[in-house]
Formats: sequence, C-alpha cells, structure tokens
Amino acid sequence: MSYGLLRGKRGIIFGALNEKSIAWKVAERCHEEGATLALSNTAAALRFGTLDRLAEETGSIVIPADATSIEELEQVFTQAMEQLGGRIDFVLHSIGMSPNIRKRIPYEELSYKNYEKTLDISAVSFHKMLSVAKRLDAISEWGSVVGLTYIAAQRSFVDYSDMADAKAMLESITRSFGLIYGEARHVRINTISQSPTATTAGEGIEGMEQLRLFADRMSPLGNADADDCADYCVALFSDLTRKVTMQNLYHDGGFSSVGITRSALEQFFS
Repeated sequence: MSYGLLRGKRGIIFGALNEKSIAWKVAERCHEEGATLALSNTAAALRFGTLDRLAEETGSIVIPADATSIEELEQVFTQAMEQLGGRIDFVLHSIGMSPNIRKRIPYEELSYKNYEKTLDISAVSFHKMLSVAKRLDAISEWGSVVGLTYIAAQRSFVDYSDMADAKAMLESITRSFGLIYGEARHVRINTISQSPTATTAGEGIEGMEQLRLFADRMSPLGNADADDCADYCVALFSDLTRKVTMQNLYHDGGFSSVGITRSALEQFFS
C-alpha cells in the first residue's frame, strides 16, 4: 500500500545488488511512495548483480561508483542532481564488506591490510559520502541520510569479526556528522540496527543462518525482514521524522531489549 510519503522527493540508494539486498527492497518501496531515484554500486557489482532490472522497474537512473572514492562520489551527487532535477532529499548507505570474513581469517589474526579495506568500504565511505554531499550542498534542507548497521557494533557476536568494528565506526560517524550537518542544513542522519537478514553479503558470515534463527526465537515480534526494513527507511526519509537525528534505531523485533525468551530456552534445553 502506498501513502505518497515520498511524493516529489529525490533519493540516492547505495548498495543494491540483487533481490536479496535490503537496498533493493528500499528502492522498490521508495518508488512506490512516489520518489525518483538514482541507484549506485561498483562497476563490478553492476556486472554481477541485476541492478539494471531494478532501475527499469523503478524508472531509476544508475550511476556506477566506488563509494571509497571521493571523485566518484562527487560524480554520483552531481549527476544525480542534474538528472533528477535538483538537490537530493534522502540517501541510503547500504554498503559493507570484509575481506577478512570472506577469507575466513580469525579476528585475533586479522590481516591489517584487509582490516583497512573493511573499515574504508563499510564505514569511512559513509563519512566520505556525507563530506562530499555537504561540500557540494547536494542534500536538501531537512533531508535524511540512513546507514544500515547491526547490533554487533554494540555487543560481541561470534564470527562477526571486523565488521563489528566497522559498524561501530559507522554509528559514531552518524553522531559526529549528525551534529555538524544538522546545524548547517537541518540534515538528519541516523542508523538502523537491523535484524540478521538473509542477504548476499550476510551469507558470507559463518553461522549466519543459525544466528538468524536464534534471533527470531529471541525476538518477541520475530525478526524484521528486508521488506520491514524498507518500510522503516521510508518513514525515516519522510517528513514525519523531521526531528529524529543522530540515533541508532533498533529494528529487530525487540531482540536488543531481551535477555532470554521461553522459545530460546526450549531450543537449547528441551
């Protein structure tokens, strides 16, 4: 069901790869709510994913870019403003990758070269994105920026490895830049701490399916899936949340506030 919450708004969605991507679902919902979109991912992701199909379905433009590159981010914002017809009203950062996790390197034995890549791709890219947008005055006053994170930024989760460090940095950037951009242009910046979700990126984390099932048992409302997350993003992009900023917003069916549930007890001790 569409409520027209984003009618007339322009947005950039970073990180959609295929139908499993949360960013893909967000783009679809934003389109349903009336937004016009620019979709961006790396050239390699465009070759291996199906972003062109999403662009066709949503009438969006596609701008290839490496989000760790200042120059390419400048091109994304400049081209998006030119082709969409004005400043951007909302941005989604759904970017994360750990070479250490992909190569099954234990946290205590990290490759520091890979570690730097993890932080650059998954967190520093968020800072670069915001810095470029502010310098170009690319985001409208009262615009909204959302980054996707996970509770492992706050608590220790086995095998989440250096992605936990990256997500903690992402959340810190949200607070630090949220103050600056809020005072300058009333731009609000938040993160959504999402339930473990069956995505292509998540499949690379060992034990992710077991974690997803455990979290579902530990959540009074059950896990929030990608479609649920897309709805939440729409709300944060809309004018209904104009005074929400610098927050890490848990979207996990209650998981983050639960110690133990009967369902989880039965799973381990029945």
